[in-house]
Amino acid sequence: MGKYIFTSESVTEGHPDKVCDQISDAILDELLRHDPESRAGIECIATTGLVVVAGEIRTNHYVDIAGIARQTIKDIGYNGASAGFSAEDCGVMVAIDEQSADIAQGVDKGKGKYKEQGAGDQGLMFGFACRETKELMPLPIMLAHKMARRLAAVRKSGLLKYLRPDGKTEIAVEYENGKPRRVDTIVIAAQHNETVSEKKVERDIINKVVKPVCGKYLDAKTKFFINATGKFIKGGPVADTGLTGRKIIVDTYGGYSAHGGGCFSGKDPSKVDRSACYMARYVAKNIVAAGLADKCEVQLAYVIGRAEPVSVLVKSFGTGKLPDENLEKIVRQVFPLKPAEIIKHLKLKRPIYKKTAAYGHFGRTEPEFTWEKTDLVSKLKKYLVK
Repeated sequence: MGKYIFTSESVTEGHPDKVCDQISDAILDELLRHDPESRAGIECIATTGLVVVAGEIRTNHYVDIAGIARQTIKDIGYNGASAGFSAEDCGVMVAIDEQSADIAQGVDKGKGKYKEQGAGDQGLMFGFACRETKELMPLPIMLAHKMARRLAAVRKSGLLKYLRPDGKTEIAVEYENGKPRRVDTIVIAAQHNETVSEKKVERDIINKVVKPVCGKYLDAKTKFFINATGKFIKGGPVADTGLTGRKIIVDTYGGYSAHGGGCFSGKDPSKVDRSACYMARYVAKNIVAAGLADKCEVQLAYVIGRAEPVSVLVKSFGTGKLPDENLEKIVRQVFPLKPAEIIKHLKLKRPIYKKTAAYGHFGRTEPEFTWEKTDLVSKLKKYLVK
């Protein structure tokens, strides 16, 4: 395959799109905390001085949507006027409607054309895993996420007191014969206050953020672009309007794998855009962890109101120990693929989603991320000896 460069990016929790994702998922968590059967499709927009929360909800418990939005903004770090956007001062407009009865009858068990709980929407979902990192994720997106997390950590700890919440990371990894070898280029945009010099920001970011995360992959040829316009003072929703669901590549595999197009945040697990993507990752990760393949992509597809997937596709990119069609048959035998089964197996009716709304939904080690478990490896390994 020779040499090539692949690039992925991530963003901090203060990025305007991620602000919206976190608000949407914080509201979903509060709904599920009081009523695990809640249905939700919650969208958010954040701009100068204003947050708009819209969407559809069905629940038996009242939640303070405006209060949740403000608390989420505060937790991220937008406090006071200095950052240009403030939890205390921004307006919060709420435009929530009831879930469509036409959708509800397809999702509620026994109410639609089919007896089983059906998918909450039609669509296609992808999951992926590979051996590039201990998390069984592509290296570029994992390094991008870790640098974004580090940007937030040095801000919140006070190590770099001049930083503000908004930020982006981008990393270009050089591959040789299909394996990551070195970091070719690092791009970071880090919002800061007016008092710090451009040179200090660049020096601090390289030493305090980049090197602790990427040190083993850096060399004399690695290129750095830190705040490439020269400064990044105005940021967050004041500089760039945020929207729920606009960072779907950041949320998944950094462009390394296919994406079905649906976002996650604000959607309860009856929405297969979310739950089936989690299951597809779970399937792919267990296949790789079991040694059935070194690289695996899984596609699931559904029709609204019906439980059985329309299709199941497994691709091992020539790394499979068994033919891909055999892997597909194994997946159908071993993994629960109907929406109700997915929700039960991965325990998705819990208030676990705000944590997923920044720094990626995959490659995480926190206990809430049940789709990252490799607990079906022993079942899968049995197929290697047949």
